[in-house]
Amino acid sequence: MIKKEKAPLTLVQFENKDISGLVELSASVGWDYDEQEIGTVMASGKIFGHKNAEGKIVSSAAIIKYDGNLASIGMVIVNNDFRGLGLGKEVTQKCIDYFSNELSVMLIATAEGKPLYKKMGFKAVDSVHKFLCDTYDVTKSIVNNNFTVESCTESDFNEIIKLDEAAFGNKRSHFLHQRIKQSKQCLAVKDSEGNIIGYGLSVSGPVNLILGPVVAPNTHIAALILDNLAYGHQGKLRIDVPSGNDEFMLFLENKGFVKVSTPPVMLINAAELPFRNNTLFAIAAQVFG
Repeated sequence: MIKKEKAPLTLVQFENKDISGLVELSASVGWDYDEQEIGTVMASGKIFGHKNAEGKIVSSAAIIKYDGNLASIGMVIVNNDFRGLGLGKEVTQKCIDYFSNELSVMLIATAEGKPLYKKMGFKAVDSVHKFLCDTYDVTKSIVNNNFTVESCTESDFNEIIKLDEAAFGNKRSHFLHQRIKQSKQCLAVKDSEGNIIGYGLSVSGPVNLILGPVVAPNTHIAALILDNLAYGHQGKLRIDVPSGNDEFMLFLENKGFVKVSTPPVMLINAAELPFRNNTLFAIAAQVFG
């Protein structure tokens, strides 16, 4: 154990040159952020944190502001050797203070971070369900009548933005543009008249294929999207499902997914999340809310 240094640490906003150091910080606490994921976070929002006198990154927190009056905080990490110094609180507060204090800010808390966030004024308003899968069961494909599943094109983007805004409760065009660029697949489901009724993304991570967002009008279409995103993948998968999607979660379990945690969604500067129309079946990732 390295002795906690007493020398002042510098709180900075990170730049692209810091991405490799942020990957190293993530790995130091057992998290699996890679350069692509951190690059998308940085392109979508701001990342702050502390550096020591040698320039080593010892803490981080990111905030992504969406098009409306909502932002998401994530990637709150403190190197184990620098815990107990209040760095997590300081860098989280820096994120909150960066924008107007009238902005509603959400985060998905780890069990370790929840007490800190409660002290800072965050309140639990919902939860998500984290599922992991070692081997996806492809023995039973989803019956696909009257719908087509296609790769998204640039001409689909505006319709996807509208679907996502109604599902998430806030428009987030800039973030989705960045996430789609990062994605392995972006799929759209179209009805018999060519209207987009749902969409889903998959993103390749160093450990898991991350599935989400998934937006659909019902569980059947959500399952169809997921089946197409997961089909043929050789390796582990991860999906984070908002509460209220019990039928979809049962589908996941039948396909080989196992629920490993149910972290709380916490909010400050608002009493509840923006209205959602019950079509969000999977979030993009916990850092993005």
